Amino acid sequence: MTASTEKLRESYNQQGFLSALPVLNETELREARDAFSKLEMEFGTEYTQYSLHNVHLQYPWVMNLTKHPHILQVITAVLGPDVILLDSRFICKYPTPVKPAKEEKIAQSNGHAEKDELSYVAWHQDMRYWGITGGPVLSVWLALDDSLKENGALQVIPGSHCSGMLPHRQALHPGNMLSVNQEIPEELLQVEEAVLCPLLAGQMSIHDGLLVHASDANTSQKRRCGLVIRYVPTCAYPTEDPDRPRKFHATKLVSGTDAFNHFSNKST
Repeated sequence: MTASTEKLRESYNQQGFLSALPVLNETELREARDAFSKLEMEFGTEYTQYSLHNVHLQYPWVMNLTKHPHILQVITAVLGPDVILLDSRFICKYPTPVKPAKEEKIAQSNGHAEKDELSYVAWHQDMRYWGITGGPVLSVWLALDDSLKENGALQVIPGSHCSGMLPHRQALHPGNMLSVNQEIPEELLQVEEAVLCPLLAGQMSIHDGLLVHASDANTSQKRRCGLVIRYVPTCAYPTEDPDRPRKFHATKLVSGTDAFNHFSNKST
């Protein structure tokens, strides 16, 4: 391991995340954005907002992104040489619809908070949902668009991955994009320590499955689209939960070898 990758691993272990790491060059970014635009035209933006789940199984260009050398170089520095792709999903926050001034005044007079009407992601930990033990889950956000404060960039609480699993409850505000609509109560968090992770298109951030993170609504006129990719070391394995059975139908070995075979449907 080089000195630079060792430094990345040390920072990741301490903070629970890394941000603004370069991945795609201009040509790769243009090709990925063009390919995603075709999916938007085929399925419509209501669908592509959150429902393009594990499409690396269908589209070679998505699979190539999940195995991009610049991504795997960082992932293997953190997780070790033997890595499984667990899951992938495109997430898009589309521009805020522009309301006529009259409608805006009516909404304000009725006491509606704009954030409550828009899609956001509440404070949470990925490991709450994934049913994985025996090893960490690492999440990548690969930005296809600039991801900035105004269009709802990722926010994290550094070091929060060291606090273990925190209680989650049903979200109090509508618009939460998490499929089970949960959140960590803010009174349990040091929200004042949260930091924004802005990305330029083509860059990525990565974070630990126990890191507390969230993202605000997109209040701009710019789309915020990215590919979320989850990786685990081959020593990790699914947990049994009869109340919420989980299936991992899309796992792929993307680096090294698998001496454990915890994911029986996995392929290379």
